[in-house]
Amino acid sequence: MKTIAIDIKHALCFAGQERYDAIEPEAVKGIDNLNNNTGAGNDFHGWVNLPSEISQAHIDDINATAASLAGKCDYVVCIGIGGSYLGAKAVIEALSDSFAAYAPKGGHPRVLFAGQNIGEDYLAELQSLLKGQRFGIIVISKSGTTTEPAIAFRLLKEQLENQVGKEAARELIVAITDASRGALRTLADTEGYKTFIIPDNVGGRFSVLTPVGLLPIAVAGFDIARLVAGARAMQDSTLHAGPSNPAETYAIMRNSLYRSGKKIEILVNFNPKLHYFAEWWKQLYGESEGKEGKGIFPASVDLTTDLHSMGQWMQQGERTIFETVISVENSNCELRIPGDKDNLDGLNYLAGRRVDEVNKMAELGTRIAHVEGEVPVIKLTIPQLDEHTLGELIYFFEKACGISGYILGVNPFDQPGVEAYKKNMFALLEKPGHEEATKAIQAKI
Repeated sequence: MKTIAIDIKHALCFAGQERYDAIEPEAVKGIDNLNNNTGAGNDFHGWVNLPSEISQAHIDDINATAASLAGKCDYVVCIGIGGSYLGAKAVIEALSDSFAAYAPKGGHPRVLFAGQNIGEDYLAELQSLLKGQRFGIIVISKSGTTTEPAIAFRLLKEQLENQVGKEAARELIVAITDASRGALRTLADTEGYKTFIIPDNVGGRFSVLTPVGLLPIAVAGFDIARLVAGARAMQDSTLHAGPSNPAETYAIMRNSLYRSGKKIEILVNFNPKLHYFAEWWKQLYGESEGKEGKGIFPASVDLTTDLHSMGQWMQQGERTIFETVISVENSNCELRIPGDKDNLDGLNYLAGRRVDEVNKMAELGTRIAHVEGEVPVIKLTIPQLDEHTLGELIYFFEKACGISGYILGVNPFDQPGVEAYKKNMFALLEKPGHEEATKAIQAKI
């Protein structure tokens, strides 16, 4: 079975072999930290061996819960923010029909997302859509008090109970939360909701292979056993240090570029299904590395679409960027360009050729142009978009992120800066217990 392949030759020529070689011992130490549960943030290393620790019984339990919801719902709303929704969203979007939202319903429920923003119009329109519909809720929160998902859950729980009654609603709500503490755990135990546990030693952005990601993905109708198998295969491939470890190669290369003055990494895809995968990747790397005045800024583009908006800057803007291109080797569909006797659009030279061939040449042409424009390019080739490949890709980026963070010299597993906006928001909203903070912040306005 084909797996992920990494090509760094068009990045190494910018950073230099000497700098790359100098970083390698730091990467080896990072791998040792992850394998031996040492180093900063080691209390959040639970994701490292997670794929090999997931039992078939656990997968069966998740699939049974998903089937139960599917039998009762046309919509299932997944409530969560950050890592509590991005991983599931990334996999579901990558594997779904691009136009499923416009197709007649049937088969599996449509998975919708809430709690990832505080948009009043968004929530009101969601409630309007669900009015009179069969829907269920997956609520994801370790604490149950995170503002964005807590607001969404309060609104949707009330709506569901009003529509079907409190007893019936109990069977349509699944809580994914802490094993023993927190507001959501208390509520779930009191109400009798089906629950799954978020492991204490797995942070949100690394949680897609826990029930946080697996349950919504299963509800959407995808094979979570294959997703886990792909992650397990990549776990094995990245266990030991050396040139055959693709996660190590990626971590060393991006840090070599960073130390040579490349401060922005752009994750590039030529398949629109990977848009939300890039959103997941941005959180993973931004939250893991952006601290202590350090860190590569993670950005993303969808090409060729964004070549008509961002292409000029990428080609000739400030040379502080490098690119990592995810290249999908095989499309899941085949579509050939027809001929036209009048040829008014001048496309007959492409008649009979696959659309994907044109896309691949656009990808190759762009990579050549950007390298010539002094943009280093790392290329990741994946065989196709399916559960196994996405499981590999998820674990690849997670492992590389841990290694890269240790090379950078930060704790890749905390996020102290995230709390700053929350403290200000609570003070401005005059939340009980924040009286002194409220006085202080009002003086700044």
